[in-house]
This record gives sequence, C-alpha cells and structure tokens, in this order.
Amino acid sequence: MEIILVRHGRPTFELSGNVSSKKIAEVVKAYNLSGVTEEPPEEVFQAASNSRVVVCSHLSRSIQSARAMGVSDIHWSDEIYSEVAMPHFDGDTIVLPIGVWSVLMRIFSVFGFSKNGESLSMAKKRAEIAASTLVNLAKSHGSVMLVGHGFMNYLIAKVLLSQNWTGPSRPAKHYWGHAVYQHVD
Repeated sequence: MEIILVRHGRPTFELSGNVSSKKIAEVVKAYNLSGVTEEPPEEVFQAASNSRVVVCSHLSRSIQSARAMGVSDIHWSDEIYSEVAMPHFDGDTIVLPIGVWSVLMRIFSVFGFSKNGESLSMAKKRAEIAASTLVNLAKSHGSVMLVGHGFMNYLIAKVLLSQNWTGPSRPAKHYWGHAVYQHVD
C-alpha cells in the first residue's frame, strides 16, 4: 500500500502585507479562494500517474493542482484535508505583517488557542481522521494520492509514521513538494 502526500502549487494570492488580527479572516478567505499559478514539475506528474485514487481538500488551490497534474477524476474532495485553520483575535488595534501573525497564531494554537480557527490539538485530531480515510483508500485501491496543504500534510505524515508506515519524517514543504509513504507489514 502506498500513500502520496502532495502540497498544492503556488497560489495566485500572495500572503503579504500588514493587517489587524480582525482582518486575518478576510486575508485567509481570499487565500482560500485562490487557484494556482504554475505547472507541476515532472516528478509530480509521475506521482500522479502512479496513483489509482486521488483525493483533495475542498479548496480551489488543491483541486486546481490536481487538475494541473492531469487528474481528471478526483475520487473525493473534502475539508478534512484542508490546511489548519489559523486562529485569530477579533480586535483591530494591533497591525502586524501577515507572516508575523501567522507565526504568533501558530504558537498560540500550540497552547490551545482556537478562537476563529483551530488549535493544534484540534488539527491533530482532524489529521488522525484524514490519515484513517487515506489508509482505508490505500487498503481498497493499493495507492492513493492526497493533494493537500503543507502543515496538514505534515500532521498526516506523523500519524502515518506512528502506524507502521515508512517515509520521510517531514513531507516536502515547498509548493508541489511530495512524499511517498508505504505500509510495512
């Protein structure tokens, strides 16, 4: 059995600029509506051609990335595979670069902060469910490819590695990065 985790291509929306915490929701919404700007490298086409089943998150950049790889039949598209939802405050007083907010909110999520998003523990539970669905698909079809998102792919990989799968400890973080996980009997 084989599970391939692929990160989507470069989004058309650039996460940049200064925003208040309250505006993070608008930025994330625009980012989640964006497609992809570039074609996948050859090795990702090869990974796609070896997969019997392809699943994606429900976000455009995930679905468009699968289509860019030549996938005409997406088996399943679901929010269970989407990126970890960044928590944020409702206030407008502090304005910071979006990258700084991202780091701060990820740190806060480690300690359980989930307002307007999800905490790390919530994301890990979702990753367990996502990994379970991928394992079931791999059992049924032999190989499955997820076209997903950086941090969620990382959390899914950790679950797979804890369940007798082999592969890299961290899937590639760059756009179109991919990693192959195989089950050890």
